Amino acid sequence: MKTMRKIIEINEELCDGCGQCVPDCAEGSLKIIDGKARLVADKLCDGLGACLGACPTGALQIVEREAEEFDEEAVEAFLAAEKKEQPSHQPASGASAAPAGTGCPSARLHSFPAAGSGGGCQGANLPRQQQADSASALSHWPVQIRLVPAHAPFLRNADLLVAADCTAVAARNFQERYLEGKAVLMGCPKFDDGEAYIQRFAEIITTSDLNSLTILIMEVPCCSAMTMLVSKAMERAGRKMPVEEITISIRGEELSRRTW
Repeated sequence: MKTMRKIIEINEELCDGCGQCVPDCAEGSLKIIDGKARLVADKLCDGLGACLGACPTGALQIVEREAEEFDEEAVEAFLAAEKKEQPSHQPASGASAAPAGTGCPSARLHSFPAAGSGGGCQGANLPRQQQADSASALSHWPVQIRLVPAHAPFLRNADLLVAADCTAVAARNFQERYLEGKAVLMGCPKFDDGEAYIQRFAEIITTSDLNSLTILIMEVPCCSAMTMLVSKAMERAGRKMPVEEITISIRGEELSRRTW
């Protein structure tokens, strides 16, 4: 039976699919589906809004509309069914447990010890094939700017590398020379939403107390927009900090370094 009542509403344009709202919904009425938070069923949402504070982009709000009445029995049955479907194995050591029902792995936050990628003296002494097969220097997941919320724990007090997508392919020693020891955010300033980047960077600069910020870009003109976006974000955040900009060629050679 439908009635006018308060219920959650999700702005899909603002939702980045981070999944932080999912564990805060005790009724399990929220899931990440196709990269966006979705309301599973009206009758599973009590309309109290416990999930609102977890959303870093403000995509969730409480509205009053015609909806099915909240059904506690349906919630209990739904949660019981979900519990049966969840795998029984535990997450790997060092990996953060993903919220139930978060769907696409790209929307789940993971932090894990970076084992290094063959860099440093010890790595240099390894045979070439053993270096290639050693563990990644990546310390977290996801890495795309649009998928990482500003409050992600791996950003706190981090040395942050903002890398244009193509740099990881162009620079043969990307992990050893640029990534190791840093948190990384990657994206394309040409094809992605510049304003969204500015807003995300500003939120990170405001909340994460970064130790340092490095921008890695290609020599092509469109890539220089990444520097401009970070600069505007710093202005919006009202915080000055040293930024190192590194430019590499389309063949992967390092062309320049400058600090501003």
